Amino acid sequence: MKVIELAGIGPGPFAAMLLADLGADVIRVERPGPPASGIDPELDVLRRNRTSIVADLRTEAGVSTVKQLVARADVFIEGFRPGVTERLGLGPEVLHEINSRLVYGRMTGWGQTGPLAHTAGHDIGYIAITGALSAIGRQGQAPVPPVNFVGDFAGGSLYLTLGVLAAVWDAQRSGTGQVVDAAIVDGAASLTGILHALMASGRWNDERGTNFLDTGVPWYDTYATADGQWMAVGALEPQFYEEFIALLGLTAEAANRDDPTQWPKLKKQISDQFATRSQSEWSEVFEGTDACVAPVLSLTQARHHPHLKARHTFIEVGSHWQPAPAPRFSKTPSAAPTPPPPVGHGPCAFTTDRRT
Repeated sequence: MKVIELAGIGPGPFAAMLLADLGADVIRVERPGPPASGIDPELDVLRRNRTSIVADLRTEAGVSTVKQLVARADVFIEGFRPGVTERLGLGPEVLHEINSRLVYGRMTGWGQTGPLAHTAGHDIGYIAITGALSAIGRQGQAPVPPVNFVGDFAGGSLYLTLGVLAAVWDAQRSGTGQVVDAAIVDGAASLTGILHALMASGRWNDERGTNFLDTGVPWYDTYATADGQWMAVGALEPQFYEEFIALLGLTAEAANRDDPTQWPKLKKQISDQFATRSQSEWSEVFEGTDACVAPVLSLTQARHHPHLKARHTFIEVGSHWQPAPAPRFSKTPSAAPTPPPPVGHGPCAFTTDRRT
């Protein structure tokens, strides 16, 4: 699959990286000048597995270069505000005249339509209006922005990637491409589907920090250890909770969790017990059990966890560590990623097969 990516920041490049990780042949069209992300291009993980060319889209020559590439492409990805690529002469109508099978992927926060479509925005605002941000945090405290995982990358990149693959599947059968309007607000709203189902069944409410997945119960939360680190507890099912209580060393009284009036007392018992040992000591207690307890590791620490090391979840590309391609395939495993290229490095044409 051959992909043209107009360089941007955040969810668009991540979607292009995912496609490249899966074996797509991606050419990233960079604008002249320093990168908008502020990251050294050769350190930017989101640029891995591609070739890079520089084209000034404000010039006729730059636009002509992109059109030549589009003629042999399956997918085109852009992340500008609605109407920008049309003004550049690279809108979907123009490109479909060149290549009727082209899948035109559009990555925006607000989408191509609606009263906010032409306004600026960022992840935090997109997830704010969908209800997703309101659900994240503790009772009586402010909502906690989940970095930009939920909006940009989960609600944006993953839905764009899914939409592009579905549209390519259709284009191979129908002979015509289409536009994929991937709006972060739509994707983030879709991610809240399970909460709407729980609300309809009376098992969830809008008050943050009072539900079973948002720290509202003592057995789904994080607890400080003696060395100032943290352990994450997710012992939802009764049988897992029983094992958790036994390994934690609490009394049989703590096994009865049916009375919500006792939860503050139970939470204190759990907190006090975790505070008696270090994170590494508690990790040894719970590792390999069904208690559903794990250490809260930093980004630097994560690659050293035995399970992730065994699966090679983090790999060294060049001289830098980064997440490995996901998911994994039994028949067509992803090739080892290539480092992010220098800007403008790579042929201005598609290779026949990038896979090894």
